Amino acid sequence: MGMAAEVGLGVAGLLVVWVLCGLRAVYQYQKGVLFTFGRLTGEMDPGLRLVLPIIQTWQRVDLRVRTIDVPGQECITKDNIQVHVNAVLYYAVQDACLSVTKVQFPEYAVSQLAQTTMRNIVGEVELDQLLAERERLSERIRHIVDDFTDPWGIKIKKLELKDVVIPENMKRTIAKQAEAERERRSVIIRAEGEKMAAQDWAAAASELSAAPGGLHLRTLQAINTISSDQSNTVVFCVPLEVLRALERLGGGLEQELGTRAGA
Repeated sequence: MGMAAEVGLGVAGLLVVWVLCGLRAVYQYQKGVLFTFGRLTGEMDPGLRLVLPIIQTWQRVDLRVRTIDVPGQECITKDNIQVHVNAVLYYAVQDACLSVTKVQFPEYAVSQLAQTTMRNIVGEVELDQLLAERERLSERIRHIVDDFTDPWGIKIKKLELKDVVIPENMKRTIAKQAEAERERRSVIIRAEGEKMAAQDWAAAASELSAAPGGLHLRTLQAINTISSDQSNTVVFCVPLEVLRALERLGGGLEQELGTRAGA
């Protein structure tokens, strides 16, 4: 009996050790994927879990959001301009079992997929669209990558195009284009200003012509304005009726002065 008791105690001790060796801690931000004899058994929630040695195996899966710096890619836009584009991608595992059983290296797979999709999307747009609609293109790339990674149990949270590098000669061309655009706007604004001024002058001329002597008063006012500078010589035309009116006025003054002198 002593030998049997010792054997029993030894077996019990081995069982205890065997069970203790199978204790595993799953952190709050993790899930465990459990396999029994190679077959998927299920997920293990955070906490202290038992994995039977030899019989069962398990794998940790991190559920936190991960960041991937998508390497810069040499892309050709739709208008045949070579650009260098890089991006940053944020993703998280939604289904631990799928991320283990459907894809071997999730981070590498997502990175390669993002690079390929980014090159394809950039090749479908022109340079002006790439520079002006960066946010829309980023969302389009994210949506395509997210649809592809759904069967892997991976959710693409966000994708942003970080930088778009264009050749130096193209930078100079863009600067010239921007300068020409500003010049065009300047000419249009100047023309619109002249048009508005012409309309105001036409309205003022209509009002002045409607009043007797209005145009003559405006002419005298303009002459008075420009005559302040003594270095200028002003030559202007006077209507014939004005001269005749002045002659009649002068003759009337001479007669009046002669009458007063005779008296």
